[in-house]
Amino acid sequence: MKMQDVRELGRKLGLKFPVGTTKVQAIRMVQKAEGNFDCFGRAENGFCNQKGCLFYVECLRVSKK
Repeated sequence: MKMQDVRELGRKLGLKFPVGTTKVQAIRMVQKAEGNFDCFGRAENGFCNQKGCLFYVECLRVSKK
């Protein structure tokens, strides 16, 4: 997902991202605003039980780095 898409999701949720907000920070803000854990990029050992998360696939990819 592109940063532009994350920003659009944020706007729909009424979020305002401060200047310099990274994509990871923005995604975590969206997760919290949706009432979810702000866990993007923190999947340990490639495991995450939040399979309904919009960012699931990308999160697992980022977590491996």
